[in-house]
Amino acid sequence: MKNIKIIETALRDAHQSLFATRMRTRDMLPIAEEMDKVGFFSMEVWGGATFDTCIRYLNEDPWERLVELKEHIKKTPLQMLLRGQNLVGYKHYPDDIVRKFVEKSYENGVDVFRIFDALNDIRNMQYAIKVAKEQGAHVQGTISYTISPVHTIEKYVEFAKKLEELECDSVTIKDMAGLISPHDTYELVKALKDDTDLLVNLHCHCTSGMTPMSYYAACQAGVDILDTAISPLSWGASQPPTESIVAALKETPYDTGLDLELLTHIKKYFEEIRRKYSSILDPISEQIDTDVLIYQIPGGMLSNLVSQLKEQNALDRYEDVLNEMPKVRKEMGYPPLVTPTSQIVGIQAVMNVLGGERYKMVSNEVKDYFKGFYGKPPAPVDEEIAKKIIGDEKPIESRPADILGPQYERYKKEGEEMGIINKEEDILTFAIYPAVAPKFLKGEAEEESLEPPKDTSTPEAPASVPTEFTVDVDGDVFDVKVIPTGYLEIEKMEGVKTPEGPVEGGIISTMQGMILKIKVNKGDNVNEGDIVAVIEAMKMENDIHAAQSGTVEEIFTAEGDTVNAGDTLMVIK
Repeated sequence: MKNIKIIETALRDAHQSLFATRMRTRDMLPIAEEMDKVGFFSMEVWGGATFDTCIRYLNEDPWERLVELKEHIKKTPLQMLLRGQNLVGYKHYPDDIVRKFVEKSYENGVDVFRIFDALNDIRNMQYAIKVAKEQGAHVQGTISYTISPVHTIEKYVEFAKKLEELECDSVTIKDMAGLISPHDTYELVKALKDDTDLLVNLHCHCTSGMTPMSYYAACQAGVDILDTAISPLSWGASQPPTESIVAALKETPYDTGLDLELLTHIKKYFEEIRRKYSSILDPISEQIDTDVLIYQIPGGMLSNLVSQLKEQNALDRYEDVLNEMPKVRKEMGYPPLVTPTSQIVGIQAVMNVLGGERYKMVSNEVKDYFKGFYGKPPAPVDEEIAKKIIGDEKPIESRPADILGPQYERYKKEGEEMGIINKEEDILTFAIYPAVAPKFLKGEAEEESLEPPKDTSTPEAPASVPTEFTVDVDGDVFDVKVIPTGYLEIEKMEGVKTPEGPVEGGIISTMQGMILKIKVNKGDNVNEGDIVAVIEAMKMENDIHAAQSGTVEEIFTAEGDTVNAGDTLMVIK
């Protein structure tokens, strides 16, 4: 008999998948001690998008959440999801930041580190694994699972062996899109058990509807640990229900030994939580979406786009977008679609369809991907597309983090000069989110309301080319305005409303986002094509170019400001 261990995801992945990561700490603490009694292998409570959401939307310190949960959960190990060299952000950070972040995470309460890389490039995982092992933590090396001509069971096993060489304690099959079939589950789990000495953990989302069957196939193949979510926070884009899996395995060789009555008590609490967050819960994210089996797009990304196309009366573009996503993914070397590659591929596909010309609009992240700054793609990228995006520039071949110099002391100095550093953890928050963190650390952030969001659709937009979207990116929702001529249109405009009244030469933001950098000062002379600012939207960075030569007459925004579509950023005459 082999007791299957369970990892409960309610306090991280489940609410990230269904509630856009919006659950507050105050709604976690009252049930935490009851959950601690269950006997889970671990509870995933931190990492992923929780860090970003806490400071961006909830006015909560993610470090304090971790400490408070640790005070209430004393027996069950606490687990986090760490994006390798990306940590909890969307780009690579240098090794000194990685070391400090992992050390502080362990010090504040993380016992189990699930470490992955979106490209399965082990070079992007090895340093975080090394530092976590030095702390004495349990390290789960992770396979980002996907299906493509270059992703085979043999390749996944080869990757797992490398993780074992790095002294990982277990290996997780991270099936973020719910793609793994029962047959492939059995074959992969059995191969991992036969060829490594690692504990094997299966983590699946329920998007395709196959996951409960795949979980049982995993048990038959010798899996050690399964990820589940308490039932009110399960199904759809989330994990299978904890109670259902416990009941299904009862009195079988795979009995979990967990108390169903205690789980039912916990379930009742989360039923109330579900009601509290009903305004955020998107019914689409709860549904089975078998399109994922064809297009391999995870979770709410595709579903949200479909609903927005319907609202815009532009469903004629739906098939175009669906067909474009696999093309983009192939041209980019078949990356698994998980943060940040899911955003990079998905948003590029939308831009290709709406822009009228493929790759006419590209974000800085897409450029960096083709330059090799995210790591080595699983397969070679399309050379013609690469030339269109980065010209004759050769991608780097080194570990991406090797080209990054130390940054911790720099952010410490800058943060102290700004008066926003009260503890070491604040330096890390600032280093990972330099645009978002200052407002939070200054105490100027406000908690987002749980009231239903206002309708931001624009029915007057032409049906053939929708111009505004609310886009769900791994649980975070962004309002984006798109025009056929590019990500951002900057032109000489008559009658633009600004704080000073109508002006000419206004540089207009055509999307909601945050100003990351202002690259010019008032009075500067600029040439057509110069980068004058950088805006972050949908977690992508986009350069704003001057459409004409002239002098910067006025600047109406500052770094860290949130701007809306239609806002005038500056005037060039």
